[in-house]
Amino acid sequence: MTETLEQVTARYPGAERFRFGDGEALCQELVALVRAGKKTATCASAAIFDEGLEAVPVVGRRDIVLNWDGTPALVIETLRVERKRFCDMDEDFALAEGENDDLAGWQRDHQAYFERNGGFDPQMVLICERFRVVEDLEAGR
Repeated sequence: MTETLEQVTARYPGAERFRFGDGEALCQELVALVRAGKKTATCASAAIFDEGLEAVPVVGRRDIVLNWDGTPALVIETLRVERKRFCDMDEDFALAEGENDDLAGWQRDHQAYFERNGGFDPQMVLICERFRVVEDLEAGR
């Protein structure tokens, strides 16, 4: 039996809920990368956190990753958070995002993402998060 979002939230009080990506296909791809152990990091523009549009990741907090349709997919725990400018991104973090094979590919794809979602500047500050999977809520489906 699949748990509802309300049931999962009750088991993880204080958890934030969020989706990866900016569309259904990207969301599904990123959830699959996390599930496969290839994606252990993520980043977002600091502006969305500074403007209060999303809650800043907190080390030790467990959050609920949603599928695009809003159903719970995974629970992750934040291991590390740092602020880093886009132009200062290192290959180690870029590869931990699991989406590209090198830093140049990460830069290309993330620049396109940020341009679609509020603007891009090479000096823009990113909130960079390392995480681990605590629970796969769809295991056994």
